[in-house]
Amino acid sequence: MVAFGKKLKERQIEEWQGFYINYKLMKKRVKQYAQQIELGTQDRHYVLKDFSRMLDNQIEKTVLFLLEQQGHLASRIAKLGEQQDAAQQEPEISKMSELREAYRTVGQDLLKLLYFIEINAVGLRKILKKFDKRFGYRFTDYYVKTRANHPYSQLQQVFKHVGLGAVVGALSRNLHELQDRQGSYLSIYDQPTLPLQDPVIDSIRAAVDRLTHSTNFLNFLGQHALIMQEELPAPSDEHVDDQRYHFMSLLLNLANTFLYMVNTYIIVPTADDYSTNLGAAPTVCGIVIGAMAVAQVFSSVYFSAWSNKSYFRPLVFSSIILFLGNTLYALAYDLNSIWILLIGRLFCGFGSARAVNRRYISDCVPLKIRMQASAGFVSASALGMACGPALAGLLQIKFKIYNITFNQDTLPGWVMMVAWLIYSIWLWIAFEEPCRDFEENHTIPQSNAIADNNALEKGLKQPLMISSEDKGDEDGDQDYDDSEEVPEKSRLPATSIGSAYRLLTPSVKVQLLIYFMLKYVMEILLSESSVITTYYFNWSTSTVAIFLAGLGLTVLPVNIVVGSYITNLFDDRQILLASEIMVLVGILLNFNVIFPYSEPQYICSGLLMFVSCEVLEGINLSLLSRVMSSRLSRGTYNGGLLSTEAGTIARVIADATITLAGYMGVSRLLNITLIPSLFICIVSITATGYTYNSLY
Repeated sequence: MVAFGKKLKERQIEEWQGFYINYKLMKKRVKQYAQQIELGTQDRHYVLKDFSRMLDNQIEKTVLFLLEQQGHLASRIAKLGEQQDAAQQEPEISKMSELREAYRTVGQDLLKLLYFIEINAVGLRKILKKFDKRFGYRFTDYYVKTRANHPYSQLQQVFKHVGLGAVVGALSRNLHELQDRQGSYLSIYDQPTLPLQDPVIDSIRAAVDRLTHSTNFLNFLGQHALIMQEELPAPSDEHVDDQRYHFMSLLLNLANTFLYMVNTYIIVPTADDYSTNLGAAPTVCGIVIGAMAVAQVFSSVYFSAWSNKSYFRPLVFSSIILFLGNTLYALAYDLNSIWILLIGRLFCGFGSARAVNRRYISDCVPLKIRMQASAGFVSASALGMACGPALAGLLQIKFKIYNITFNQDTLPGWVMMVAWLIYSIWLWIAFEEPCRDFEENHTIPQSNAIADNNALEKGLKQPLMISSEDKGDEDGDQDYDDSEEVPEKSRLPATSIGSAYRLLTPSVKVQLLIYFMLKYVMEILLSESSVITTYYFNWSTSTVAIFLAGLGLTVLPVNIVVGSYITNLFDDRQILLASEIMVLVGILLNFNVIFPYSEPQYICSGLLMFVSCEVLEGINLSLLSRVMSSRLSRGTYNGGLLSTEAGTIARVIADATITLAGYMGVSRLLNITLIPSLFICIVSITATGYTYNSLY
């Protein structure tokens, strides 16, 4: 692979090469500044002033060319408008068709201009991050804040690009006028709910939306899945994806995600009762629930490695193991063996194919719908989390068939066994293994002329100017000159958990700690809910199931509010810290210290903890998807695996805490399990504040 500067150069449109920002020159200047400061020949104030001036000149060069090209496009649209007015007097089908094609040609050139902005935006963002990393200074904050809203700053043109919106509007209106409306006299303004359906206009709108990167629910939810992507994909990537994409296979992956989450949480309302019926203490439910997470720590690694070679075989294996695991879980009641119960849950954990589900979306879904697929992954998980306890609440019946007991304890196992059997048959019939020969052997020569529609419509995955939490060289690139040969090792994916960990910056490590904390707190709340509510409030299984299902149903609404509104009002760092503080408040309110413990106290504090953790998880994973090294975007030991392992280990420790605390008595269980949650939350808040203050 090549250095980032060469990668940018390969994407440039040949006839416009003199108008791109000179990333190579600026990177060399940053290196010179570092050497000069080290030798004492320059001070920081001069460096900041000189680099600011250099950036201003580079941006001005790019923006002036952008305005010139916008003018050319506007002039062409105006001339076509005159021809259109003349043609309206004596309409001819052939003339109208020629005009439509002429407008679409202008649209293709506008797409080229949008791609021009994209490349410059990526380069500008990268060089700002490189400068921050070298000098440990919040230069990006300073530069963006002083330029973004200044009346004479050229940076506004890139942020707001009002002229581009006018060009898109003119193209849309005129193409709408040329459509065959079957005698209708309504204009595009009279039908705002019926947007123009034209592939060129659709591509332009998509490119503009991605370029502005205004945070919305879909983007937020998609990043919640932590499905890593290349920052600047090659023009051939979309073609490769189309060769491998199969809708039914994607649907089967999402179904696997949904069923696994149902399988995880369907036993939570009855695990304590099942443990008691098998002669164990009710708090052994912590180990019963956590056994699945223990096995998942290992299954995530081998499934991630297996997905390098196949997607179908790991999913088949997962279904078989889960079928067997649920069968053992259900039979443990009649066999009167807590060990069979635990082995059944371990089998279920060994069948966790979430790493395969993530990997399939990352590798086989086209870029243009990958965000929707990622959002589908998160939605399937959230729905499964809500459906699991709800389904358990419905299984309040008891009967026997051939001496096999079916009751509230065993029915979750039998129901999931049948579900995985049906899924296995569906998988065998409908799944298509993606063609890996195409990925390994097929290459498409790259042309400097960016003419292909799909290549041009690829937009920025990230905003032009990231917020201050993204500082640091998040891509893991070394500071090689573009003229130097880049060692292949520095670009290869991580080959072990250790090498992947070494690619993590301090801020990423803190975000993984936050992820560990929130998963620990959520697992404590959910796993001990049945024991706590039975002891204090004498809740039935159905009541516990309704409570847990209600918590699960808050996931999507919370993400809608955060993704659509809150992230537009506040900086991600502010939301991150505020969410951690609210988790802390929820933990403190949940303690049983002075007043008699009541249902409103438990429900309100539990809801506050759970919702705050959901907000925190969304923001945290959104940040992780942006700042993790690009070397963690593919391979066995990828960013998704690291986050999964951090969360799974947290769940294992939380479930073990519940069981160990149970030896001190159920009356002390609540406070004892909340103390580690409180400690980890305080450490997380401290680390967040310290890391960001020291780095920025």
